[in-house]
Amino acid sequence: MSHDSAAAPEAAARKLSGRRRKEIVAVLLFSGGPIFESSIPLSVFGIDRQDAGVPRYRLLVCAGEEGPLRTTGGLELTAPQGLEAISRAGTVVVPAWRSITSPPPEEALDALRRAHEEGARIVGLCTGAFVLAAAGLLDGRPATTHWMYAPTLAKRYPSVHVDPRELFVDDGDVLTSAGTAAGIDLCLHIVRTDHGNEAAGALARRLVVPPRRSGGQERYLDRSLPEEIGADPLAEVVAWALEHLHEQFDVETLAARAYMSRRTFDRRFRSLTGSAPLQWLITQRVLQAQRLLETSDYSVDEVAGRCGFRSPVALRGHFRRQLGSSPAAYRAAYRARRPQGDRQPDPDTAGAARPLPPSDPPAALPPETAVPFQTRRTATPMPAGAASVPGQRSAP
Repeated sequence: MSHDSAAAPEAAARKLSGRRRKEIVAVLLFSGGPIFESSIPLSVFGIDRQDAGVPRYRLLVCAGEEGPLRTTGGLELTAPQGLEAISRAGTVVVPAWRSITSPPPEEALDALRRAHEEGARIVGLCTGAFVLAAAGLLDGRPATTHWMYAPTLAKRYPSVHVDPRELFVDDGDVLTSAGTAAGIDLCLHIVRTDHGNEAAGALARRLVVPPRRSGGQERYLDRSLPEEIGADPLAEVVAWALEHLHEQFDVETLAARAYMSRRTFDRRFRSLTGSAPLQWLITQRVLQAQRLLETSDYSVDEVAGRCGFRSPVALRGHFRRQLGSSPAAYRAAYRARRPQGDRQPDPDTAGAARPLPPSDPPAALPPETAVPFQTRRTATPMPAGAASVPGQRSAP
């Protein structure tokens, strides 16, 4: 499925100022930024691959502050351009920001605001979303970032509609991506938007990456609590929920444990985690099911019961919605990737065998189980029917 084009009319109406050129891409670097994220737009937009059918961009590498710029491993970089060069770019990319707790330089924020006002497309990769948010460019907009930092982004900038499920979000003239590899996904999406599928596919082949990835960040989420949540009184309720996922309880139960009304609890929970409580709870139950499918020989019915789903039908629906596969197909794909010798006895079942936990989630599922890649202009709420986890209701 192609990305939602609802933002296209507004973006199209905002034409570039006369001094800016569509084919010019400015990459804004800061000291302390990780070199991997910084190198992604440099490689995508800065190398001439016309021989492979990839249209050429003109790259401007700009320092967002006084240099030299220090990066991963103590390397020092000297950018050939300064902030003034951004005035020529039709696209400005902020690949990463050094710290989610420190404010970006005001001069750089002013340059980004001017670029946006003059019709430039503004892109934030991973923690670069924090720079865009600090500039006010994400106010009232959907956005994403690395799932680990999404709660902080949502809490610090409450007017931003943070969706930690997405690999990237295209809102027309402002785009954001999740962590490291998702930056490649978004850059490929930009090439696809500018020059079509064939050009993006040719570039993907050169980079040896898939032209499109299905799904979102759900399969990479961690159960650990973000640092800022850990210091909040609501953390006790979140921790209790994680320890009791095998039980059947609803969001009202969590609100009661927090001594809050459902509406207040929803608001407080969203400000801390970046998602609605029902959405978060269903995601955690699916993650638990994913782990059990990987590490045990429980049937799908048993997995559903051990994850708080009242029926395997509810598990299958949410599992497919989040991971693009049925539970049975996911288990088969996972085991096909694991050598037979990597199985170990399951202490919970007599003689049963289960594979060792993977270092990374399965990179791909069988083609017949994959769902089309999609981005959303707005953070998509869980549909009212999502209360197929019995006893749970959608947020009011």
